Amino acid sequence: MDIIIASDYEDLSDRAHRMVLTQMEEHTRTVLGLATGSTPEGLYERLVADHRGEEVDFSKTITFNLDEYVGLDPSHEQSYHYFMHEKLFDHVNINPSNIHLPNGQALNLTHECERYEAAIDRAGGIDLQVLGIGRDGHIGFNEPTTSLQSRTHIATLTPETVEDNARFFDSKEDVPRFAITMGIRTILDAQKCILMASGEHKAEAVRRAVEGPVTASVTASALQMHRNAIVLIDEAAASALERKDYYRWIQENKERLAGRL
Repeated sequence: MDIIIASDYEDLSDRAHRMVLTQMEEHTRTVLGLATGSTPEGLYERLVADHRGEEVDFSKTITFNLDEYVGLDPSHEQSYHYFMHEKLFDHVNINPSNIHLPNGQALNLTHECERYEAAIDRAGGIDLQVLGIGRDGHIGFNEPTTSLQSRTHIATLTPETVEDNARFFDSKEDVPRFAITMGIRTILDAQKCILMASGEHKAEAVRRAVEGPVTASVTASALQMHRNAIVLIDEAAASALERKDYYRWIQENKERLAGRL
């Protein structure tokens, strides 16, 4: 696990952008795992600007989103379908058939989870997975106590997650209680994972994920077992890390090996 501490949100977004852009430039056909929420918005803004400047081509890019609420119509302003089209898909030349999000309105949700997992397999797996982190240390909607071997499944949101997401809805009662989410094993199968976190309110979750034990109580901690995971955080999100000076030291010294890693 590499820990990279950016100076602020703009620097964080710039660094994530360079990582995704490098992946797309080196591999014409890239399978991206994408996340919603405020943290990756800066990344998506930069990718849209690249496309408008004819610097990046999405025509052969395949995407799979981490999750979707159960019960929301794709046209609902708080659905993740709506978010991704508004922030990225509607502004680039991605083939609509290459866009994949879970269907939260499926009549048989178990079959939908199986279908989504099979679609990832047919695409050859995810090359680069973008992640955020919840206040309790969850990734996707893999709430505390989710099995670290889980595949795409139906998650019941915790009261804390409902509370955190209530600001996006007219009232807390309107927040869905269930979601379809990639499982932890599904996420760990990606070739590379980038976890992005910004702000002091994420600092304790980041500390537990990076420096705490690997535990189902903090599902992001499973990234400690990933062969190629990057935790990309700003100074505020890094504020609770005990070994942050060492993480900076690692990055400074790795620069000496540029071109040899």
